[in-house]
Amino acid sequence: MSKNELTIIPPEKKKSGRPRIEIDPEEVIKLSKLHCSMQEMADFFNCHVDTLRDNYSKEIAKGRSEGNIRLRRKQWQIAIEKGNVIMLIWLGKQILGQANEKIDSDNNMPLPIYDIIEDDQKENIE
Repeated sequence: MSKNELTIIPPEKKKSGRPRIEIDPEEVIKLSKLHCSMQEMADFFNCHVDTLRDNYSKEIAKGRSEGNIRLRRKQWQIAIEKGNVIMLIWLGKQILGQANEKIDSDNNMPLPIYDIIEDDQKENIE
């Protein structure tokens, strides 16, 4: 190379945007199983909620589904195996559509009070 020739050095490539955050998908699943909110998970990973929503929605859905299954399994164990009456009633309402509704029909109407009073008065007269 001669003294008159210029050497062109390419400029360094500048990185734009935020630094890349490494997020373990298994950790996302674990937090989702606990039904952590999106904001709680974002705080844990020190990232924006949109980052999780845009890049880990499948992992979040999977974790929440697995958490639901674990919760349902535990409820069944408490209700059936341990005989917890409150849990049995709650599951009956949720799954079987049972309710604590008052049923109004002709067969379960209360007796009129005046019939009882009239019968007592007749007995006292006789």
